[in-house]
Amino acid sequence: MARCPKQRKKAVIVAVSMYLELLLYFIKLLVQYYDALEAEGAQMLEHVSSWETPIGRQLARNSFMRCIVSHGDISCTMLVRMNCRTFQKLCKLLRDEGGLRCTWNIEIDEMVAIFLYTIAHNEKNHHLQVTFRRSGETICRVIKSVLRSVLKLHSILLRKPKPDLENSDDPKWKHFKNCLGALDGTIVNVRATKENQERYRTRKGTIGMNVLGVVDQNMEFIYCLAGWEGSAHDGRVLRDALIRPNGLKVPRGYYYLTDAGYSNCEGFLSPFRGQRYHLKEWGGRRPRSTEEMFNMRHSTARNGVERAFGILKMRWAILRDTTWFSTEMVTKIVNACCLLHNFIRGENGADVFERLYIDEDPEEEPEVVDEELILHIQPSVQWTEFRQQLAGDLWAARSWATS
Repeated sequence: MARCPKQRKKAVIVAVSMYLELLLYFIKLLVQYYDALEAEGAQMLEHVSSWETPIGRQLARNSFMRCIVSHGDISCTMLVRMNCRTFQKLCKLLRDEGGLRCTWNIEIDEMVAIFLYTIAHNEKNHHLQVTFRRSGETICRVIKSVLRSVLKLHSILLRKPKPDLENSDDPKWKHFKNCLGALDGTIVNVRATKENQERYRTRKGTIGMNVLGVVDQNMEFIYCLAGWEGSAHDGRVLRDALIRPNGLKVPRGYYYLTDAGYSNCEGFLSPFRGQRYHLKEWGGRRPRSTEEMFNMRHSTARNGVERAFGILKMRWAILRDTTWFSTEMVTKIVNACCLLHNFIRGENGADVFERLYIDEDPEEEPEVVDEELILHIQPSVQWTEFRQQLAGDLWAARSWATS
């Protein structure tokens, strides 16, 4: 039996109302779902700002890079420890000689800025993500890429040793003819594993890495060896540096100045033990013997390596504080910091970290060429007599009247 028009109309209305009710119920479920997502996102983020959008992140990056390259040398030095001109030259050098390449979403200058900011302020990954608006994976990848490129510049940035000439008028180095520079060791804090902590524990009780540094008369690094445990003796580290294939080269007839922690042997001139040595111990008083005169002149010249380490740690906070990088990574970073130290000293006209020291302009000096090298540390009578004779010459050449 066919339905009447009124019954068909009523059935259509009931069906439409059911579909509308289902549609409204589905919309309600969608609203609840998006509300739940929004609530979860609010728990993960303390606040939602315009910087979290892609355009906002790019604006933040551009603003930070303008602080480096466009807002003057003061802001650039505070952020990446060098002026704008030096920063641009470093980017060009890493691109041309270090093989650094940009990616589809990050340029070379930003990559270099991330690396320099990291080692200059010793910031952790989560802080770098906020500063540069980059992911943690991108930060790690960029740091490793720039570090590899910096280490490739060792043949360019490491200085070649040059002896002090006979006619040198440098008041610090003119007394030490054929001297190539000075060497010393320092400690860099590291985060060692539990089973290796005793090996890296220093005599002061800290967990650190032993670093051997050799500088020339202009406080620029000639050689750097990092990676030895903090418990290792300085002499052991030096012996390892001499036998390495690309280690420290000491031609016969030349020498480096060392402190009393090293043996007085051929190629390494150390001070007399049991006598006043450090400059602060003199207190304006004059030396009273040949040994004290030698120690004072020796300390004045060798103080350059201590100042170089001081400037290095003042500039790069990652070397004076415990970092979140592994021990192997810190070893590479120490070498990179020494290379960057040489680059900045050669390029920066006025560096805030060097204003405490007198800037000296070294003259052109011949490079040392000698096939016969010193490979062992062995005290000898001849070298002891050489030190005693040099001390006597310094005492005889003192400028004040004898009593």
